[in-house]
Amino acid sequence: MNKQLSPVSYERFGHFLHSKSGIVLGAAKQYLVRSRMVPLMHRFASADIDSLIQKVISQQDPVLTQAALEAMTTNETLWFRDKYPFEILFSKLLPELAKKQDRIRIWSAASSTGQEAYSIAMTIADFLRVNRGAFNRGIDIIGTDLSSKVIKTASAGTYDTLSLNRGLTDDVKRRYFTLNPDQSMTINADIRQWVSFRQFNLTSNFSTLGKFDIVFCRNVLIYFDAERKTVILQDISACLQSEGTLLLGASESLGNASNKFKMITQPTGLYYLKV
Repeated sequence: MNKQLSPVSYERFGHFLHSKSGIVLGAAKQYLVRSRMVPLMHRFASADIDSLIQKVISQQDPVLTQAALEAMTTNETLWFRDKYPFEILFSKLLPELAKKQDRIRIWSAASSTGQEAYSIAMTIADFLRVNRGAFNRGIDIIGTDLSSKVIKTASAGTYDTLSLNRGLTDDVKRRYFTLNPDQSMTINADIRQWVSFRQFNLTSNFSTLGKFDIVFCRNVLIYFDAERKTVILQDISACLQSEGTLLLGASESLGNASNKFKMITQPTGLYYLKV
């Protein structure tokens, strides 16, 4: 079995990945492609990595093509990641939305296995404990991801011990999870009722998602080139309600889409308002 990746195959695969997902590999990620593709060589009975990549690019086997795209999607996540976005959500954004007395809609883009979307839901539940009657017209939290595999995990809402220990306190586990016989835990139904998941590519048409009050698009724009990033941010602006809110990752910025948003700084961090 030949696991060596030729420069030609790497270049072709890079163009293919960018066209299908917007992800940019760069000039020195051969090791990443090898590490993600080698397991697929066994699964799809390919003798060498170059022939596997050629099959992926040809798209003759939709299952293989989707598996390759999912393999190249980074699904690193944890509960209440960076903390400050959820502090801003609790102390600033939810009180403002509660005044409007409307149904609220929040989008967790690139939600991976669901931790961010459920963290949003638990933050809302904490808010409702001290603000009873808020959002009585309903709460919709939508998590999306390119990978159908992680969407399936997110929809199930069940997590093993390793996943649970990445950002959850024992108190949060007691309040919002149910322990299973195998020591995994499942998000309680009263939290899961607000959250739904669907497969979605950030290079797709955003109009199918509807309008949102808040969009979490965190730690995903770093994988796109400047042009694609600008288009995504413009599309997010279009799907936000008037004065809707965008939260980005700590290392991310608006770039060429800065005319679409106004930066708001808080003691704990910052967020962006649609203008």
